[in-house]
Amino acid sequence: MTATDPGARHCRTNERVELGRYTTSAGERLVCGQRVLGVVRLVDVPADEQGRRYVIERELTCMGELEAIVADYLQQAAIWDAIPAAGPCALICDLEATQS
Repeated sequence: MTATDPGARHCRTNERVELGRYTTSAGERLVCGQRVLGVVRLVDVPADEQGRRYVIERELTCMGELEAIVADYLQQAAIWDAIPAAGPCALICDLEATQS
């Protein structure tokens, strides 16, 4: 099978690559990229592999796009002290917990 073979696209999954790391009050997390079924997927996973995983973006087409998303994502995590992919509900719940 070659890289251009349609069958190769559907059965190939590359190793996950760490692209960034951040820490919130809830713990350390990794931003990773992985080629799945021929397209690049960006995910947020717990560093200890225990807990919720989030898909940040899928079907990325170029390295510049990937780098910009990772940089923005890490900046958001630092500002909010939260998992950006968890959405606004996570931010509100965290805020309410700290005010109680």
